[in-house]
Amino acid sequence: MARTLADRQDVIPVLAEVFRDHGFEGASLSAITARTGLGKGSLYNFFPGGKAEMAEVVLAHIDGWFRAHVFEPLERTGDGLKAVEAMFQATDAYFRSGQRVCVVGVFALGDARDLFTEQVHGYFAAWVRALAGALVRAGRDPDQAQTQAEEVVAGIQGALVLSRALNDTGVFTRTLARLRRTLADD
Repeated sequence: MARTLADRQDVIPVLAEVFRDHGFEGASLSAITARTGLGKGSLYNFFPGGKAEMAEVVLAHIDGWFRAHVFEPLERTGDGLKAVEAMFQATDAYFRSGQRVCVVGVFALGDARDLFTEQVHGYFAAWVRALAGALVRAGRDPDQAQTQAEEVVAGIQGALVLSRALNDTGVFTRTLARLRRTLADD
């Protein structure tokens, strides 16, 4: 029997997990209704634009979380190295120490990338830009900061994929530790 949720905000985290597990293409309406416990009518009541609207809302939700917990702290914390350490802590918590893949990364690798170009690009560009800014405040020259920021974000995303592929969350934990050391040593 379908359950009643207070509003569509209640559904967003569940939808995120469906997209995380199946990607946009693989997230069938059957998978979505099974996971949310909502019937098709309720889903379309909450999301008249269908699966595309669901994905847009999930991406906006993720973007909001990362803006509040990662990007803005990176941009606003005066001590660049403290900001970077807070980013590592927030990232580790969000991705549950490698147990959770990145929905935006999943979308970036699939055909959905073309449907959600702005959201995918904006997420990664904002992360690299904010991290590079914190590294500049920590004393790096701008070119070095940009390169390191790209390497760190790529390292985090790659570690998420490899952790999932190998079924070993230690890959993510070890990668974060190495990235932390690399930035602290420079």
